[in-house]
Amino acid sequence: MFNKLRLLTPGPTPLPEEVRLALAKDMIHHRKQDFREIMARVQKGLQTLFGTQEMVLPLSASGSGAMTAAVYSLFAPQEKVLVVEGGKFGQRWTEIAKMRGLEPVVLSVEWGRAAQAEVIAQMLAKDKDIRGVLVQVSETSTGVLHPIQDIAKVCHEHDVLLVADGISAVGISPCPMDAWGIDCLLTGSQKGLMLPPGLALIALSSRAWAKANVLGPGCFYFDLPAERKKLEKHETHFTTAVNLIVGLDESLKILLAEGLEAVYKKQWALTMLARTGARAMGLELFAREHYTWGLTSVQLPEGVDGLKVLQIAQEKFGVCLAGGQDHLKGHIVRIGHMGWVDWADVLAGLYAIDRSLVEASGFSGSRDYLEQAMAAYQTALSGEPGTVPSKVFVRS
Repeated sequence: MFNKLRLLTPGPTPLPEEVRLALAKDMIHHRKQDFREIMARVQKGLQTLFGTQEMVLPLSASGSGAMTAAVYSLFAPQEKVLVVEGGKFGQRWTEIAKMRGLEPVVLSVEWGRAAQAEVIAQMLAKDKDIRGVLVQVSETSTGVLHPIQDIAKVCHEHDVLLVADGISAVGISPCPMDAWGIDCLLTGSQKGLMLPPGLALIALSSRAWAKANVLGPGCFYFDLPAERKKLEKHETHFTTAVNLIVGLDESLKILLAEGLEAVYKKQWALTMLARTGARAMGLELFAREHYTWGLTSVQLPEGVDGLKVLQIAQEKFGVCLAGGQDHLKGHIVRIGHMGWVDWADVLAGLYAIDRSLVEASGFSGSRDYLEQAMAAYQTALSGEPGTVPSKVFVRS
């Protein structure tokens, strides 16, 4: 028996009580002063979160809406873009680019591996007609973290725009837009921002705005110059998801209360907890080297039905996890530990995987995987984020 369902998916994620209460407030009008005051606070918080001095535009859409807005605002039909395809959401960039009438040049990366900036540099040098690079910061379908800072440097050297999908990275791991030289950074509300789905956020660099202003809007609804003009008055171009903006005001207070470094330290420690616990069970990690901070992708043993593992974990242990997509369906489990998740939630997730694995005809011989996981968490909290603990014992 369990008292509550623990949501450990890479979006949607659990909501803090303060955010849920904010979402339940009476409706206000999006053209009145009380909304403008909220939007002014939200804008300052978003600029801190994105690491930019540019405006961060809210759009009433999912993260895919922000991806669409970026492509339609920054590139004209028949222009070439280089797309990094290393998972399901890399493929989405290609689909959106084709819908816009662009010519995508695809860099296929093995799922579970990260793109190499050197390879991108070679492709840009070979084809001078490429006008942009579309890539995920964190590829949610695989748990891979691409080297965005290195890719940004390459893009600037070749004078092309870097468009980065930070949907499962913003508010989870460092991706400072201005410092790294990202030209377009976007995210969605249902991941690190601890909100329900329905709000997308997008920011453009000065050179990206120069391109967008010359190009003009490519879409009636996603008109970024018009959104920017309205945001200068602390309003939105169209009717927005008012309650989500009110909730965002509250979630930003929580995220920024102790500073982003504290957020990143916690998220990194949770990553070490999940990865160490999975390895201690004898499971293989799908993203072995360049792994994201907000979710851990775990390879299931041959012959174990991953869909059955997910079903047992939810029905018997009250833990909702995510599975693989496309050819990974039934073969991996994705543990989400982003947003309003703590160490106890992730320990519960590991326990659910361990027991569900056994019930699904798998095997787990570890007796101290939870202790090892917690030791890794404590060690990571006392170190620098991004530094793998070296004193934690894990069976080979």
